[in-house]
Order: sequence, then structure tokens, then C-alpha cells
Amino acid sequence: MLLAVTCLGQFMVLLDNTIVGAALPDMQRRLHTELTGLQWIVDAYVLLVAMLLLSGGIFADRFGRKRMYLTGAVVFTAASLLCTLAPTLGWLIAGRVLQGIGAAALSPASLALLAAAYPVPGERVKAIGLWAGFSGLGLAAGPAVGGVLTDVFGWPAIFLVNVPIGVVLLVVGLRSLEETRNPSAPPIDIPGTVLSVLGMGVLTYGLIEGGARGWTSPVILGSFTAAAILFAVFVAVEARRGAPMLPLGLFRRRLFTVSNTAMVVVGFALMGSSFFFSQFFVYVQGSSILRAGLQTLPLSLAMVVLSPYAGRLAARYGFRIVVTTGLALAGLGLLALGMVHADTGYENVWWRLGLAGIGFALTMSPLTGAAIQAVSPQEGGLASGVSSTTRQIGAVLGVAVLGAIVRTRQSGGASFEVGLDSAFLAAGAITLATAVFTGLWLATPKAAENPATPGHSTDRDTGSTSNAAFTNSP
Repeated sequence: MLLAVTCLGQFMVLLDNTIVGAALPDMQRRLHTELTGLQWIVDAYVLLVAMLLLSGGIFADRFGRKRMYLTGAVVFTAASLLCTLAPTLGWLIAGRVLQGIGAAALSPASLALLAAAYPVPGERVKAIGLWAGFSGLGLAAGPAVGGVLTDVFGWPAIFLVNVPIGVVLLVVGLRSLEETRNPSAPPIDIPGTVLSVLGMGVLTYGLIEGGARGWTSPVILGSFTAAAILFAVFVAVEARRGAPMLPLGLFRRRLFTVSNTAMVVVGFALMGSSFFFSQFFVYVQGSSILRAGLQTLPLSLAMVVLSPYAGRLAARYGFRIVVTTGLALAGLGLLALGMVHADTGYENVWWRLGLAGIGFALTMSPLTGAAIQAVSPQEGGLASGVSSTTRQIGAVLGVAVLGAIVRTRQSGGASFEVGLDSAFLAAGAITLATAVFTGLWLATPKAAENPATPGHSTDRDTGSTSNAAFTNSP
């Protein structure tokens, strides 16, 4: 029962990552908003998840994983109801912020509950594999479910579907979950958390609003300046704290830095491009919202089907080969999407989505596994959390930056279709450049410090890591 409850909770969280995309055209029409408003609807959720994910795991360890899981479920469910009833764009964005807070509590607590319930390594691996696989269905189901619900009932239905799921989680979780804690959990890094939220918040504001207010307007220049100052203060504070939210020393390890840099780009390209898929099919090719939701399935299905095998491929052929190949395929797929036009038949579109999906599937699990392998066993949970956080940060930036590209192109007189082409081409180019960067950076073997015994080389090849690190990471 515990496995079912934790999987269902993570399924709900991931469903909201992709279900919204199918409803964006209907939201734009009914809420009378522009592209900027749609960007905030998506980024308000992803931003809070990104910035609170690490703190959510620490809260769960210190105050109880069951308590934090159920609290996250309550907040997420209540926020979903608020989104459903939101009369204006402002209320909807507020609901999305609360959803992000709930998800940041629920998601790490669900994995912590699972790990505590299965202390035997072999059983734990199987349980986490099921957790990752089942919850990953939320990513695949999002576009189709969102298209159906929006087409039949309108966009509020995509949030209402969370309410019965949340009620089930609460009722069953109260009865079946057992409380666990980590008495040695580090103290909560409140200054680091506040600074990171504020820094990413003002940076996101500048990127999203820059196209509407003007990139040289005092408000936008001020937001970028404030973001730079806040990030500088964040680094200074984290460097001096005894138990920082983000130990900066981890980034001295090359494999850790490479994997997280690449993960930022994966989040950027995947979420940034996905933000526009339904809008492309509806506004450029004239599809219905239902059909548009179904047309985006090749990417998410490719990811769900292939992701479980990516770790095994990385363990067999090496991190550098698999990740570089995946990034290259994803970049080529996005570049190919940048060449699709209004009169391009779907038979010449679906394979481009599938190619991008295959590429992203080959990257995420190996990148997380590499981050874990780069640190000591005691730091594995933190490394996994940092990897998830960097992916979410990339997602925030992807929606903001690619949206800014589209809006800037439109303000210059180009059509929405041309703006979309520019955004897909930019995402593809950045992803391909990251593939080259990753391959070159790890092409020459370099002695890597053994986490257990610093200075002692255990890396036979910086492009390969242990089987366990890849196959054990969700």
C-alpha cells in the first residue's frame, strides 16, 4: 500500500508538469491573456518546485516524512481547487505558486518514505524503479489527459482532476503510512532558501516581462541587477554556512559539474519547447485542443518507454557516449521541429518529436546517476536532489527565455509561426552545443578524486560510472 500511495503522489506531481501545456490555448482565450501570462502560469509552478525541492527533503527528514507528505498533499489539493475556481489570471498564478509549494514537499517525502520502507538494497532498487516508472506515466499521460479534459470541460478541469487523487492520498496515507525521521538531518538553511527563491524569481520576472516592457526599461534592468546581487549573496552565504542547502564544494568535482550543467540544458530545452507544442498545433496548424494533446504524445511516450533502459546503456557504454548521443539526438529533433511549417503534414512531424524524446530519454537517468557517482555515498541523496533541482531551474529558464525569443520576434513584425521556429532552433542549437561541450570536456580522462579517499583516482574513464549509480537512480 505504501508503494501505491507514494507512486500516486508522484504521478500527480508529474502530471501537472505536462497536463497544463495542452490547456494553454484555452487559457489564453478564456482568461484574455497574452504569451506573458501563459509563461507565468507554467513558471509559477516550476519555479517554486525548483527552489524548494532541496529544502523539502530536509523538512521531511527533520519533521517526519509522513507529516511532510500529507502536508504537501493537502496544500497541492487545496491549490488545485483554487486553480479550478480561479476567476482571473492573478488567482490562477497564485494557485500555481501554492501547487509548487505542495509539490516541493510531497515529492521528496514520497521518495524518502519509500527508501525508509525498503532498507534492503535490492528491494529498494526495485521499489524505486516502480516509483519512477509509474510516476513517469504522469509525464506521458499529461498531454492526452489535458487535451481530453480541456476539449470537453474547459481548462479548469485539468486542475479539478487532482482533487479526488489528493483526497485518496490523504485517506489512504493517514491509515497506511508510518512516520519516519532522520535524527541526524542537517539544519534548515533558511537564508539560502530565501535568497535562491528571490534570485530566481526576479531573474524569471526580467526574462518573462522583458519582451513586453522593453529589455532596456529600468524595471527589467533593475530585475537583472537585483538577480545578480542576490545570487552573489547566495554564494557568499552558502560558502560560509556549516550546513548549506547547496554545498558549493561539490562543484569542484568535474563529473558532478558536467552532469548538472547538462541537466540544466535538458530542463531548458525539454520544458521550454514543450511549452509551445500545443500552441503550435492549435495556432499554426489549426488542430483542435484534443487533437493537439494527442499529437504531442510521441515525445513523452518515447521518454517513458526508453528512460528505464538509459541507465543500463550508460553503465555498459559509458556516461559520456550515452549522454552525448542523447543530447545530440534531442538537439537534432528540436532543430528539425524548427523547420516545420503550417502546411507540414503530421506524418512529417511526429518523428521529429519522437527523435527529441529519444534524445531526452537517454540523458536524464544517466545524468542523475553521474551526479550521484561523483560524490560520496553519504552525499548521494543530496546529489540526486541537486540534479532534480538543476533540471527544474533549466525548465524555468526554458519557458522564460524561449518565450522571450518568440515575443521579441513578434514585436519585430514576425509571425507567431516564425517566432516558434526561432525558439525551437535556439533550443536545438543550445542542446547540440551542450552535447559537444560534454563530449569534449570528458574526452580526456582525468584522475577524479575518490569520494571516500580524496586524491585517489578510481575513475578508469571519466566517461563511465558504476552500474549501481545509474541503475539505482530514479
